[in-house]
Amino acid sequence: MSTTSAGTDSRTPSPPYGYSRVCTHSREEQLHIVAQFHAHKIRPSRIAYRVGIDIAFIEALIAGETEQERFPQLVARYRKQRYQQRMTDSGVRKGAARYEMEQRIEKEFMLEVDL
Repeated sequence: MSTTSAGTDSRTPSPPYGYSRVCTHSREEQLHIVAQFHAHKIRPSRIAYRVGIDIAFIEALIAGETEQERFPQLVARYRKQRYQQRMTDSGVRKGAARYEMEQRIEKEFMLEVDL
């Protein structure tokens, strides 16, 4: 093993758990990003890792501790957009496969009551 001191180490330190970069988004943009990712069923730790948003803020939004009125509305809006996009994408299939896929998409959309 080599004995390099911490002062001469040119490697960058590992980011803290859940972060890969510094967040450059405003608070409003962060709210929309978290709502969109959450509507697509992406875990909070993954959101923090991909975008760099503070994981405590993400978990507070999801738990309803901050932005109690706006966040659920945004999530509902993004879920509707996701539902519509999935239904449009199912148009590629034909016949029974399309019908089954649309039924599955509809069922999943109706069961999504949790934030």
